[in-house]
Amino acid sequence: MQAHRRTLLKGLGGAIALPALESQAVGADAKPAPLRFLIVGNPFGMHPDHFFPKTFGKEYDMPRTLRALGWVRDRLTIVSHTDHGMVSGHGREISFLSGVLPEDAAAFPEKNLSIDQVIARQLSTDVRFPSVNAALQSGIRMNWDANGVELEPITDPKALFDHLFQNLTEAERTMRREVIGRNQSLLDAVRGQLHQVERSASSKDRHRLEQFATSIRSLETRLSDRLAWVGRDKPRFDLSPYYSGVSPTVENHYAAIFDMIAYAFETDLTRVATIAFPSEIAYRELDGVNRSYHGCTHNGKKEDVTDELVAIESFQIAMLGRLMRKLDEVQEPNASGSMLDHTVILFGSGMGYGGTHSNRNLPILVAGGGFEHRGHVDGRGHAGQNMPLCNLFVTLMNRFGIERDDFN
Repeated sequence: MQAHRRTLLKGLGGAIALPALESQAVGADAKPAPLRFLIVGNPFGMHPDHFFPKTFGKEYDMPRTLRALGWVRDRLTIVSHTDHGMVSGHGREISFLSGVLPEDAAAFPEKNLSIDQVIARQLSTDVRFPSVNAALQSGIRMNWDANGVELEPITDPKALFDHLFQNLTEAERTMRREVIGRNQSLLDAVRGQLHQVERSASSKDRHRLEQFATSIRSLETRLSDRLAWVGRDKPRFDLSPYYSGVSPTVENHYAAIFDMIAYAFETDLTRVATIAFPSEIAYRELDGVNRSYHGCTHNGKKEDVTDELVAIESFQIAMLGRLMRKLDEVQEPNASGSMLDHTVILFGSGMGYGGTHSNRNLPILVAGGGFEHRGHVDGRGHAGQNMPLCNLFVTLMNRFGIERDDFN
């Protein structure tokens, strides 16, 4: 599917446009403020009656599910009527961030590469972790690399803490350096074999070999970056308040996850992160929720069951709002505005609404990032067709300096 920038601007009427002036750094020698990217997703979409406003534009009534974001409504855009053009049903939601199903990936040059990894590749040279993926229990298969390999999230908050904030011992650092050294030697050997093969390769094969060589160079850069980070201490984060004297709940688990990601952004450990709300997680600890997450989506339009689903979805939005507020409380160094103004946030799902297994009208929200937000936007074209979600992804890539006119 072609996702041209021109189509996006025409279809959305400039729904998400860069402001006329970028934030200016303070002082001639100040380091430019970094731009970050956060994605929060779920597998079942959102109940449309309580996610999408009833009217378009900025003067809408805040929907029930989004009320936790009322304080920041001028810095978010809700986009209606987007999809990936797929037949509806479970299993399509894993295409959320790529627009491509794994079984179709071979037909695409970048396979089913997800947008978070495109942007992570752009930002990876300045941070310890190119990207961080987190969830509770199993994820929803949001993240894929350029080889079509799924990048599984860290599913234990304490393991996420260790990954982000626990320093290696001296013995572990020595071992890590040895492993990196062995991998660098392997790449040297592969590069030597590649040069030999190139001598007798056809022009078509040479193009493929050049793509392979590009991958090798990327791996070499990443190994070099990892080696540089091995000896550096990580910032400190206190995990104990989330678990001291309380039984672990889905709320304090996710509070810990969202707060750790916020602090990882603040300390520049990473500039790309994804957080997933998986399908099997139990929300019965939330007030008024007695059924499973999946069970609540099949509510038969019964008001009491719908209320449980909206409670779950409102919780997800509240957790997102928690992170947004933390970022908004931090002044962006060397720039105007808060860290929220320098963080692009995408919330959504590859499923529109689990109650009907629909993959149409995906629930999409973009916040922060220095955009001039437009409230609630209708993504439909003049003929009434839904906008490909990848059009929006192209605009987000452009925001990060990735100049391309289509994606998957």
